[in-house]
Amino acid sequence: MVSQSNAKRKLKQYDLMFAGAASGFITRALSQPLDVLKIRFQLQVEPITNLKTSKYQSIFQATSLIYKEEGVRALWKGHVPAQLLSVTYGLVQFWSFETFLNQSKSLNLDLRFKPLVTFTCGALAGCSATFVSFPFDVVRTRLVGQSENKKVFSGVTDAFIHIIKKENVLVLYRGILPTFVQVAPQAGVQFMCYKFFDGLYRSLFKIDQFTYTLPGSLISGSLAGLVAKTVIYPFDLVKKRMQIQGVQKYRQEFGQTFVCKGMLNCFKNILKVEGVLGLFKGLNPSLWKAVITTALHFTSYESIIKIISDFRS
Repeated sequence: MVSQSNAKRKLKQYDLMFAGAASGFITRALSQPLDVLKIRFQLQVEPITNLKTSKYQSIFQATSLIYKEEGVRALWKGHVPAQLLSVTYGLVQFWSFETFLNQSKSLNLDLRFKPLVTFTCGALAGCSATFVSFPFDVVRTRLVGQSENKKVFSGVTDAFIHIIKKENVLVLYRGILPTFVQVAPQAGVQFMCYKFFDGLYRSLFKIDQFTYTLPGSLISGSLAGLVAKTVIYPFDLVKKRMQIQGVQKYRQEFGQTFVCKGMLNCFKNILKVEGVLGLFKGLNPSLWKAVITTALHFTSYESIIKIISDFRS
């Protein structure tokens, strides 16, 4: 990534893959409840305010209501496909980023272009990881978004079979266009900001680039996640709205149903019915999630890289 450059050169490709997959697993296990809250907020058409028509009104109220109506396990609803998503995404993202970054060195570009190179490698890595892991994201959204009283899918396998047999295999990639539009800049900004904040931290505390620092990785990851998520959030919301098209009748107890055809139509309908702020529904838990998950993602990846490197030495 940014630090431990010499150590990474000595590692095998499967070491980088393992570190990426493990970082995805750790991050998902700790942050899943925030993801459930974010998805519930994103799929709700009514405002996230103290209105009688709004089922979910705040983070605390939503958490309490989900616990009361569905039990504590509901906060980890969709965890299995979410883990498959995170492990696959983490593996492909970090491995492809390191690969793209190493390939870019052969271009011998001026130092002024380093931030742009980091952004481009991050964007390509994010898109690669998204394409491979996207079907798990669709299944995860369907499982989290369904009501306990009107279940359509009993689990991950059942959801895959139902979608392929009764809908269309292409449904597993529904919403991928806004996801690419979202992921490319988000991943690019994340890696670029991580490098910037990591460099700033090292210059402030006079730490060389080859030394791993846990506090520096946590701080840099948190700030990178905060900046990146805020910039691209509307595309994440549109993606979620598109992924539940076709199963709205099973979500009636959550409130008003939302219908759209395509990314642009989805944006148009949200702006028409919910206003500009509708594009930022669920931003609060999403920012908390972004700060926590990005910090965990980068920190766990760098930590595992250090452990493997020390072991091989």
